[in-house]
Amino acid sequence: MDNVAVDLLWLRPGKVGGTESYIRNLLDGFSGLLEDFSLTLLVSKDNAETFRKYEKDPRFSLLVAEIDSAGIARRILWQNRYQNRFLREHGFRKCFEPVYCKPWLNGGIDYICVIHDLQAFHYPKYHPFHEVAYSRLCWKMDMVTAAKILTISEWVKEDIERKYHRNDIQVIYNPILVKRENTEGFSAIQKKYNIEKRGFFYTVAQMIPHKNIGTLIKMIDQIVAEKRGLPDKLLVSGVSGNAQRDLQNEIQGRHLEGHVLLTGYISNKERNALYQHCHTFLFPSVFEGFGMPPVEAMFFGTRVVAAKCTSVPEVTQGKAVYVEDPYSVEEWIEKIRLGENHSGEVDFSLYDSRRISRQYLDILKEPVWKKNRATKG
Repeated sequence: MDNVAVDLLWLRPGKVGGTESYIRNLLDGFSGLLEDFSLTLLVSKDNAETFRKYEKDPRFSLLVAEIDSAGIARRILWQNRYQNRFLREHGFRKCFEPVYCKPWLNGGIDYICVIHDLQAFHYPKYHPFHEVAYSRLCWKMDMVTAAKILTISEWVKEDIERKYHRNDIQVIYNPILVKRENTEGFSAIQKKYNIEKRGFFYTVAQMIPHKNIGTLIKMIDQIVAEKRGLPDKLLVSGVSGNAQRDLQNEIQGRHLEGHVLLTGYISNKERNALYQHCHTFLFPSVFEGFGMPPVEAMFFGTRVVAAKCTSVPEVTQGKAVYVEDPYSVEEWIEKIRLGENHSGEVDFSLYDSRRISRQYLDILKEPVWKKNRATKG
């Protein structure tokens, strides 16, 4: 196998949500394989330390670029002006891009990239103009210049095909790496968050509008006001985003400070304990390329109620309880009351990190990377 670079310059630790979980799970899956390979992680000055553990495995090495991931504009400029030359100077001709934002031109490097969703295409109003323009340019250039394009669900594949008419896209599900033993004791989180077992709802989401956390806040407000006989506490974990201030104002405006808690980014141990001990895991997002949290919650046998939107029914294998109108408070309460739990029927082997990493490795080991068929139109 040729030595392949893995571009991680985009990763700002604790700031990029599900894509960070995806790539770290994938790298851990590679580590668990017995096959020989050679991967060099292209990292930045300010994220390199979070990947040092992989250097213990001789199949991995780190290459640090003189750039900071935190400076997004400067990183994008560096990527498009210097990245290809930097890789060539270090002997690379192949680069795996785990996200959509590869350099616009290849400059002698073959790229395989992963498109997780076309979120800014569907919800431009939730993004600054420059972010929408940049995303659309990157997606278009990926279609033209990437040797291969991978994506994370059949739903996203169909969405890309409709928008860009490239017909050689391959689906590989996200790796999900959850360990039951990696769970905080309940007494610790009970005191920290003032909760009781099965006495709270839980969700995991970045604080951005299409995650639809506002509907859950309204639901809690109604439960509190009408004493519906359901838990009146909601915990929300996830990295900050452009809707966080609005959500905080909504909580304060409804006087729900003791009922809705935004925990921010928390450790996997705490998150797993909250998955395990919540009454129901709620997933109101109206747009997901994959949606790892409901599958993670199901791994602990927890009941999941989710919006019936985009890829969510696919990746939860039809085993959650689904809300047809994700903005209807009454329907959320109705579906929670059903009490159905089919989490034990999920085939979790589909998301096994080693299995999925082996699928990626088979692609990365191909001697020649090229498009199977050109983009049409």
